Amino acid sequence: MTRAAVHTSDRLPVSAILAIAGGTIVVTLALMALSYGNGRPSDNAFSPAVAIHLASVLPALPLGAFILYGRKGDARHRLLGRIWVMLMLTAAISSFWFSLSFIHIFSLVVLVSVPLSLWRLRRGDIAGHRRAMEGMYIGLVIAGAFAFIPGRFLGNLAYG
Repeated sequence: MTRAAVHTSDRLPVSAILAIAGGTIVVTLALMALSYGNGRPSDNAFSPAVAIHLASVLPALPLGAFILYGRKGDARHRLLGRIWVMLMLTAAISSFWFSLSFIHIFSLVVLVSVPLSLWRLRRGDIAGHRRAMEGMYIGLVIAGAFAFIPGRFLGNLAYG
């Protein structure tokens, strides 16, 4: 297909671009925080659970935006969706090995929303499936933002 043959429907909407940009910013902040810590041990030392959690949430941010704003129902959507769900479940489960806080509400939401969204999909409730997946993605972005609050692990690493 030539450039001239690209249709407007093939372009990403502004909301998709903003979601991808937001996810990229959160990933960048996380990587900066991990790279530029103050070098002193903290109460929230980097543990295997934190490594597993970050290894699952960092790719889940841009992948989730890509899936939400991409073509739906095809083999690629199903494959990437399965990968995203596994990343989200890994992130939710690994979060329970940290000190508990209000952010863990999002982990509980994921543990409930994944089976609920799959149940809705199997029943043919595509709109319900989409709402559950969008809700989990929004929760991921919100939890990522809260992770940078001063006093939390990434907040301490990012701001010293």
